[in-house]
Amino acid sequence: MNPLQELLDGLTQPDGEAAAAVADRAADILRPAGALARLDQVAVWLAGWQGTSVPVVARPAAVIFAGDHGVAADGVSAYPSEVTAAMLAAYRRGVATINALAATAGATVHAVDVGVGVPTGNLRSEPALDTERFAACVAAGVEAVAALDTDLLVVGEMGIGNTTAAAAVCACVLAGAPEDWVGSGTGVDAEGRDRKIAAVADARRRTADIVDPIELLRHVGGCELVAMAAAIAEARRRRIPVVLDGFVVGAAALALHAASPGALDHCIAGHVSAEPGHRRLLAHLGMVPLLDLGMRLGEGSGAMFAVPLVAMAANAVTKVATFTEWFEAPPA
Repeated sequence: MNPLQELLDGLTQPDGEAAAAVADRAADILRPAGALARLDQVAVWLAGWQGTSVPVVARPAAVIFAGDHGVAADGVSAYPSEVTAAMLAAYRRGVATINALAATAGATVHAVDVGVGVPTGNLRSEPALDTERFAACVAAGVEAVAALDTDLLVVGEMGIGNTTAAAAVCACVLAGAPEDWVGSGTGVDAEGRDRKIAAVADARRRTADIVDPIELLRHVGGCELVAMAAAIAEARRRRIPVVLDGFVVGAAALALHAASPGALDHCIAGHVSAEPGHRRLLAHLGMVPLLDLGMRLGEGSGAMFAVPLVAMAANAVTKVATFTEWFEAPPA
């Protein structure tokens, strides 16, 4: 069996009693009914996956997977592939945007090289990954999560050309015209976007006979997309709640959702990016993002902005008195 598909067997489920306890508390909380309804839902979600009636974000962590793409040679990005390696080094030195955001949120950052300097096959003409490399990327995603001590996980990526890969995954798994899924990515001009559309169209034609979403991810995704999908699946196995980042992360998650509906129940969308395909993708996944700030950075940044919001949502239920507590037994 495909190693990524194996991770989806016997999916863990949230703790219903813990979630119900937080929902009951939120219903009696000392504020107007429904005043923070969306955030109360986040607290209930967090409680279920943490398995406690006192959910908390004490050890948030981000894991960023980086890899290069063969399709980048076709001019689908405003930046050269060498930027992937440069950004990986910046993450590891602690000087990138995600590092600054994580420091503010009290989170750790873990950057994982799954193919920097070793581009995938060009998705428009050949599989991005052979089965051996695909399995290695799955293993890297699993190992990265297994090594963490975290109660809330942010999944991020870096890879020049990967919005083209993400658009290809969405176009192949969900169909629709390639241009529906292709945006400007890092800021390509109209001609660059046309090149991206052509690449995605070629990828769709090449994989027209493939229906397995996991196999499509191998064919038209990339090292970091596969590793992210594995990390999300491993987090589910460990009942770790996950905050998804932008379009590329969403495309990796889509393969899991298509292969096993419900596979993303432990995930929440941190934000919706400026990529037009991301909003369309979140609608398909049935996810309402916590933030909508027009960001297009990647590297887990949008999801990291949402981490304090998740923490505050939990505290706004567990650290606030209920009407019952306040009026029946007010503090001295």
